[in-house]
Amino acid sequence: MSIVVTGATGHLGRLVVEGLLEKVPADRITAVVRSEEKAADLAARGVRIAVADYNAPETFDGVFSAGDRVLLISGNEFDKGRVGQHKVVLDAAGAAGVALLAYTSAPGSLSAALADDHRGTEAAILESGITHTLLRNGWYNENYTENLAPVLEHGAVVQAAGDGRIASAARADYAAAAVAVLTGEGHENATYELGGDTAWGFDEYAAAVAGQSGREIVYSPVSTEVYAGILTGAGLPGPLAGILAGVDASIEKGELAGVTGDLSRLTGRPTTPITESIAAALKN
Repeated sequence: MSIVVTGATGHLGRLVVEGLLEKVPADRITAVVRSEEKAADLAARGVRIAVADYNAPETFDGVFSAGDRVLLISGNEFDKGRVGQHKVVLDAAGAAGVALLAYTSAPGSLSAALADDHRGTEAAILESGITHTLLRNGWYNENYTENLAPVLEHGAVVQAAGDGRIASAARADYAAAAVAVLTGEGHENATYELGGDTAWGFDEYAAAVAGQSGREIVYSPVSTEVYAGILTGAGLPGPLAGILAGVDASIEKGELAGVTGDLSRLTGRPTTPITESIAAALKN
């Protein structure tokens, strides 16, 4: 029996594998990757490597075995039909008779188009009858702190979220929750609404960046149309810019502000405050 992690060389996947290595022997972990070269460091530590691609169903032949626990990390190719990609993994896992399939989904409260593929995948999972855990991950602190350069350059946090608030957490927090599910008991057919212990607004975020950087930073709210234009001007494809602007509209409605406590309960620790993630980003 293995614990199998798809997308294992991505930002979240690597953190999950690192967490698993602290709890189970390396030879019980299978990292599913598209590039064996990118996983060379994991292989060197004894992790089994399986090369497979969501877009090529045949590559998943033999990846899963009966009794495995699987983490399906959602794909990031928004233009390639993510539900279909996820069903490739789901079908292979179901055929192999895995014991549990956990899926990194989106908050149940999120109405933005970003959630559509997640809802479609959740429906496919439920229809399959496979024993599952839905990890409805909220927004990551790093969605903002990993892109501080333009904020510092222009002295402004520009978003289309109005006075909306976000109960975000660090990527490592969500990874720890996945590890807890994959290595623990009692998570069969459960749904967890995961997010930070406290919600914050962009005015607070701007003030925190200002305080920690020693620069004058203000929050400059704009319309979703203007924000989408800014994103496309920065090089993002139009459809992706529209999706991200739509998330900001959901933030303004309060759809990412809910605090359930599920994340800190699963990990057994408080979630990482946005201020801590800002401090870490400014050090890099």
